[in-house]
This record gives sequence, structure tokens and C-alpha cells, in this order.
Amino acid sequence: MSPTVLQHAARDLEDTGSHIHSLVSSVVSKHVARSAEDVLRPNATQRTTLIVAGVYIIAIAILWHVPILNKIIYPFKLLTVGFHEMSHAIAGVLTCARIHSIELDPDEGGATSMSGGIPWITLPAGYLGSSFIGACLIACGFDTNASKVAVIVLGVFFIFTLWWARRNLLTWALILGMAGLIILFWFVAESVALRYLVLFIGVMSCMYVLWDVVDDTIARKVNSSDASAFAKICGCFPSQVWGVIWLIVAFVFFASGILVGLAAFKQSTEQQKSDSSHFLPAPGSKSAALATSPDTMLISVVALTLGAFGLL
Repeated sequence: MSPTVLQHAARDLEDTGSHIHSLVSSVVSKHVARSAEDVLRPNATQRTTLIVAGVYIIAIAILWHVPILNKIIYPFKLLTVGFHEMSHAIAGVLTCARIHSIELDPDEGGATSMSGGIPWITLPAGYLGSSFIGACLIACGFDTNASKVAVIVLGVFFIFTLWWARRNLLTWALILGMAGLIILFWFVAESVALRYLVLFIGVMSCMYVLWDVVDDTIARKVNSSDASAFAKICGCFPSQVWGVIWLIVAFVFFASGILVGLAAFKQSTEQQKSDSSHFLPAPGSKSAALATSPDTMLISVVALTLGAFGLL
């Protein structure tokens, strides 16, 4: 066989291999794209959740700027400030800082006093941590059982915050009031109300972070803001630039919370209702009467623990 024939055969084989590779890549990419589209396509229950979240966004934006009506969301504003300060404290603990106190004030401000730690981590942790908490709550707000787990985790963080803020009466009143509201909503409509409460707190937390970052660092420079303190330590960018970076990260968290909720919780309303009846059902409900006692006992322990802290 002549070299020319071999060269043509090798060229044809190479072309065939390239064609097969392109075909396989096209099929795989289309399959991945189709799979991602199927995963993120909302079902009827998720569409309802998205609509409710959209209503929350509009309602919060309106109530935020109406002088009298803004009192309705005032406790939730303070709660998001609490998330902000709690995130500072948790970052401090993780970087070996000593937390002295957490304080909230009626003007929707707060302060976390600590010594030690790594400022490069503790300073941005306020905005980024509270937006991450909001994103997690939004994702959990797509499912009733996930919402139950979320509020139990919040309850643990509330207990630590109460310890750090043991001399701040406003923090105690806020957290105990929220704990009571969570327990109350756990009983309503077999905990469906709890899911929408968790969703609301998540949306509120993310929106508050976005507004606060814009207000404190981009629209006007506040010398006492976290971004200003971080800019002094870093020295490479002014506070407005760090504000923009943190704003982008907060947007990413917000969107990620929605996408995770769409991808992870595909159960219908009836499926969620059935699953919820077997996982920490509300005491006194029909499903609770058929549930095992450890589930009911766990809820009682959480409620009694928070109540006991209110009596200290």
C-alpha cells in the first residue's frame, strides 16, 4: 500500500474521530442542559412559593419607606441586624476571638465587641454571613421539613446570641419574641405557615443586606461601617469598591438560595404535608397523635429551653 493511501486513510480516520467527538460533545451538552433545565423548572408548588416570595419583595419594599406602616416589619429589621452581629460573633469564634458582647439598639443598629480574631474575616462576615443565612432560609422556605430544621438551627444560634447579649434587653426581647412566633407558626396548618415565615425571614434578611450595603458604602460613605474599617485594614480599595464586591456576593447568595430551593425540593404540597406529618409534627395535631413520642419531646425541649432562658 502506497504512503499516499495511508496518509488519506489516516486523515479520514482523524476526521471521523473529530466528527464523533463533536457529536458526543453535542449530545452530552444537550443532555446536561436539558437535565439542568428539568431540575430548575418549577413545579406547581414551587411556582406558588416563587409568587409568594415576589409578593414579599414588593411588600417589604413598600413597607420599608412608609413612615407608619414600616413599624410592621420593624421587628424583622432588628432580627436581620441580629443576624449581622451574630455572623460577626461566629466568625470571631472561628478565628479564636473572645466575644465580649452583642448589642442591638432601637435605631436598627448593632455592635459586636470582641478581642482577637482575624479582622480580614470578622469584618466582612457581618454582611456576607447574614446574606448567607438569608439564602439558606430562602432555600429551606421551599419545603416544610427543611423549614423545621432551619428554625431548630436558628434556635441553637439564638441561645448563643442570648448568652453574648445577656446584658442587652432589646436583644432578649427580640429573640424570645421571634422564638414564640416560630413556635406559634409551627402549630398553624400543620407547619405550612412556618414554611412561609421562614421564607419571609430569608427574603427580609437578603433584602436588608442589599439595602444596607448600598446605603452605608455606595450611596453614602459611613466612616463607621464595616466596609470602611475593612478598607483601612486592606488599603488596596476604598470602602465603595468593597461595598460593590459585597453587594455582588449578596446577590449571588440571594439567587443561589432560590436555585437551591428549586433544585432540592421538588415535593408537591401533598407530599410535603405527608412528609411533615412524620417529621416533628406539631403537638396536638392529628399526625402528632400517631407520631412517636421522641419527635414531640424534641419540640418540647426546644420550646422549654427558649422559655427557660426567658426566665433567667
